[in-house]
Amino acid sequence: MIASWYAETAWLGGPHVTAGVVLETAGGRITSVTPGVSVPPPGARLLRGVTLPGLVNVHSHAFHRALRGRTHAAQGSFWTWREQMYAVATRLTPDSYHRLATAVYAEMALAGITCVGEFHYLHHQPEGSSYADPNAMGEALMAAAQDAGVRLTLLDACYLAGGIGRPPSETQLRFTDGDAQRWADRAAQLRPTGTVRIGAAIHSVRAVPADQLTTVADWAAEREVPLHMHLSEQEAENIDCLAATGRTPTALLAEAGALGPRSVAVHATHLTDRDIVLLGGSGTGVCMCPTTERDLADGIGPARALVDAGSPLSLGSDSHAVIDLLEEARAVELDERLLTRTRGHWPPADLLRAATSTGAAALGWPEAGRLEAGALADFVTVDLGSVRTAGADTDAAVGAVVFAATAADVRDVVVDGRIVVDGGRHRLVADVPAALTAAVHEVTGRVAA
Repeated sequence: MIASWYAETAWLGGPHVTAGVVLETAGGRITSVTPGVSVPPPGARLLRGVTLPGLVNVHSHAFHRALRGRTHAAQGSFWTWREQMYAVATRLTPDSYHRLATAVYAEMALAGITCVGEFHYLHHQPEGSSYADPNAMGEALMAAAQDAGVRLTLLDACYLAGGIGRPPSETQLRFTDGDAQRWADRAAQLRPTGTVRIGAAIHSVRAVPADQLTTVADWAAEREVPLHMHLSEQEAENIDCLAATGRTPTALLAEAGALGPRSVAVHATHLTDRDIVLLGGSGTGVCMCPTTERDLADGIGPARALVDAGSPLSLGSDSHAVIDLLEEARAVELDERLLTRTRGHWPPADLLRAATSTGAAALGWPEAGRLEAGALADFVTVDLGSVRTAGADTDAAVGAVVFAATAADVRDVVVDGRIVVDGGRHRLVADVPAALTAAVHEVTGRVAA
């Protein structure tokens, strides 16, 4: 079925928006893009504001959403926060995880996110035994994305150890398959669908022993799928890795063959100059998650240096302290300003590309993230008349979207050519706040009123 959409303005990838753009879609793809049309064609759906390619959230831990509002005021560090996160992890079942993830992915859709990368390591029952279906938890996430109307790349994570040279803790038993080969055998049973793709993840060099890294890297390479890894999020990881191996985490991953154009390093906060050269020179992408990195007091990663070295930049909301890809995008620039005390490190269009096309490629959807013929029909419309964006001229619209708009300004979301969010309301999940409340209370032990 052919559909026609009339965007008042649309971002087609350049520094400015274009007025009067007609998009035609069929079979989940954009079939034509016609700019400069002054009057909407008969029967075209009107998209008021600025229409962008769908936003892409490259790094998500869906169950962390249950921590929002419960951990942010506490003193401590990443490591004390992690204990609170583990407490939630022990409570999840395939059914409760499906309910929570559906609500979280619906929240993402309301924020203009049309594709998400789920970094998934809650594989087994709390005491470590497999479910009757060894991939029950992963399949719950796949079903949740379908029910919320978004695309998903399930990044199935290998997680074997409780730290370098340490066995998994009691809480971590549900994360581990025992060794990398058993992880590979289980992950190989996962099957993609029309809106779900499968990738791999090395949780970190803390969680995957050095002699098992190559098994995961080879699994991803043989299938030509994305390979993601948490990298140097904490200085303690670097210290432990150097002490045990004489190498930085980046160098260790490079020796294991885990770097390259299909790989993405998440956080990459505490790097040496040599690490930056290794990542950029191999074309390894970097996913920054600024709202989580600041919430957990991780630090500010060298995003500008990494991109200059050759690493494509993408964005994620990670722990979901906030779900707002526009906030993640502008935070990359604003964090760089704090580090350097100068402005203007990232043109707004570059930050939008990080939130769209580069993110899509990082998740194995190279045909997404652009408004052009042949691309997937995933796009969102941002209101240019809200209290945050009102007054922006057409020439300044891209900057207004990146530096002023928020998730609350997203009005319409189309995924695979179908309307998922209509005028700020989710069509598939009738009451997203209520769904979130019920799901969060279920896994935190509270009873909804």
